Amino acid sequence: MIVTTLKPLLAKNRSWALQRRQRNPDYFKKFLHQQKPHSLWIGCSDSRVPAEVLTGSHPGELFVHRNIANMVVEDDDNLLSVLQYALFFLGVKRIVLSGHYGCGGVEAALNLPGSVLEHQDSALARRISALRHDIEAGLAEQPAAAEAQSELLDRLVEANVKAQFARLVQTQPVRQIWQSGQELEVFGCVYDLRSGHLKELIQQSAEEPSP
Repeated sequence: MIVTTLKPLLAKNRSWALQRRQRNPDYFKKFLHQQKPHSLWIGCSDSRVPAEVLTGSHPGELFVHRNIANMVVEDDDNLLSVLQYALFFLGVKRIVLSGHYGCGGVEAALNLPGSVLEHQDSALARRISALRHDIEAGLAEQPAAAEAQSELLDRLVEANVKAQFARLVQTQPVRQIWQSGQELEVFGCVYDLRSGHLKELIQQSAEEPSP
C-alpha cells in the first residue's frame, strides 16, 4: 500500500510526464540510452535551490551533486566519485559550484559556538565544524560599522563559495584534466533567493602555478 503522503507527488509526476509527452512525444525517448550533460553542478542541498529549475535546464543537461553548504571535502568519496565520473566518463566541460544567500549551513557555522552541535560527534557536527574553519577568514574580517546580520551572512556565503572553489580546483580529477590539456571551465557562483538570479564570483579555466 502506498503511503498517503506520497500520493500528491505521484500525481504531480504523472501530470508532468503527460505534459511533456503532449508537447513532444519523443521527450523521454531521447534520454533513454545515454546522458550527455554539458555541466557538473555542485550545490547546496537546500530545497529552495534546485539546480535544474533555477537554470531552466532539461533532463540530461546537468550532472548534479548537492550537499550541505556546497562543500568540497578532500576525503569525501561521494563528491570525488561524482567529480571523476563527470569529467572522465561523461566528459563535461564546465563545473559550476554554487552557494546561495540565506544558507542554513553557513548560518549554523557562524553560530556554532554555544550551539547544540558544538560538542556533538556526528556527521552533521563534523561538517559544520569544518565549514566554520572554512569561513574563519571571513569571520576575521573587520565588519563595517552598520553591517547587519543578514549582510554578514551574505558575506560569509560568498567567502564559503571561494573557499570551496579553491579546494575544488586542487582536486586530483580537475588537475588531471587541465594537465592533459583538455578544456574545462570552473565557476564559483552564488544564488540569490530574493531575486532568483545566479551571480558569478570566480572563474578558472587552467591550472595555476602554486604560490
